[in-house]
Amino acid sequence: MRKFFMPLLALAILGLIFSGCQKKEDVIRIGVAGPMTGDQAKMGTDFKNGVTLAVEEWNSSGGVLGKKIAILIEDDQHDPKQAVSLANKLVNAGAVGVIGHFNSSCSIPASDVYNRGGIPMLSPGSTNPQLTEKGYRGVFRVCGRDDQQGKVGAEFVINKLKLKKIAIIHDKTTYGQGLANEFKKFVEKNVDVVYYGGIIQGDKDFKTVLTSIKEKKPELIYFGGIYPEAGLLVKQAKELNIQAPFMSGDGTIDPKFIEIAGAKAAEGTYLTFSPDPKKIDTAKTFIENYEKKFGEIGPYSVYAYDAANVMLSAIKEAGSTDGKTIIDKLHSMEFDGAVGKIRFDEKGDVTVAPYVVWITKNGKFEEFWKP
Repeated sequence: MRKFFMPLLALAILGLIFSGCQKKEDVIRIGVAGPMTGDQAKMGTDFKNGVTLAVEEWNSSGGVLGKKIAILIEDDQHDPKQAVSLANKLVNAGAVGVIGHFNSSCSIPASDVYNRGGIPMLSPGSTNPQLTEKGYRGVFRVCGRDDQQGKVGAEFVINKLKLKKIAIIHDKTTYGQGLANEFKKFVEKNVDVVYYGGIIQGDKDFKTVLTSIKEKKPELIYFGGIYPEAGLLVKQAKELNIQAPFMSGDGTIDPKFIEIAGAKAAEGTYLTFSPDPKKIDTAKTFIENYEKKFGEIGPYSVYAYDAANVMLSAIKEAGSTDGKTIIDKLHSMEFDGAVGKIRFDEKGDVTVAPYVVWITKNGKFEEFWKP
């Protein structure tokens, strides 16, 4: 009896393994990585919502390659070590591609993992040039680069505002310091940088730094960083009666910035970002569907949506879930995005990445200047 039972048990185990493998192939898994919790959770939520909308639209039309798409959502907590850990997790879970990360300090080390795993990574929001300068063929972004937006910010200060004295602060992160450095590189040719220094991301009291800046009497204060610190800096600057306006980049242009700073203090803050999607005809359907399901779009909602659609379109055209084949399609195709046509250069950057300057006005953001 025992001899007869053991082969049956072995067959049963093999059957479970086989059925498990079959079940795994029933869906195509796409990873979504970003700060889903903590002080930058708003950005992670925008990512998740944008990808979710795209995937639901694909699944309602039959999925891709005859299979449904499943989303694997991972929280990197804007921590580089956590980003590497979850990148390994996504590769091991069989993700065919990854939409993420938001922070450049997370995307850059995570890209090493995705490169080794042979799967494409497409960031909706990491702007540091280093991300696509490492030479990884499978790394892409649908947003622009900090050397592009730093230059636009500098041109605005020089040509539009015609300022002569400015201060520059950054948050010591890959993104924040990188953006501040790019802005400084372009602006210091014509403007006197009377202060350059860093703060620590996560700190709450910046009055010592702001007091030092006040003594320099700058005509503008530039900040390279994200909205939690930007909001506190602007709020505390007003409390110190600093009249110089602030300027920052894409990491600050979120309603949370105005909420933290207060509408009165935030008034007149300049921000570099891409053009308003509400003025782009091809984005209208996306905006309607998104707001019906999730409410007001966030700054990077549309980029996450486009990133997911680009990834899934490449998989469809590849006719395969093989990483190399998908990566080849990402490099060779032109995609129809909500923000317009999307094509990647050999580095994985978009061939067109326009930046404009926005202004905070009456508790909202609006386009203000185009180079």
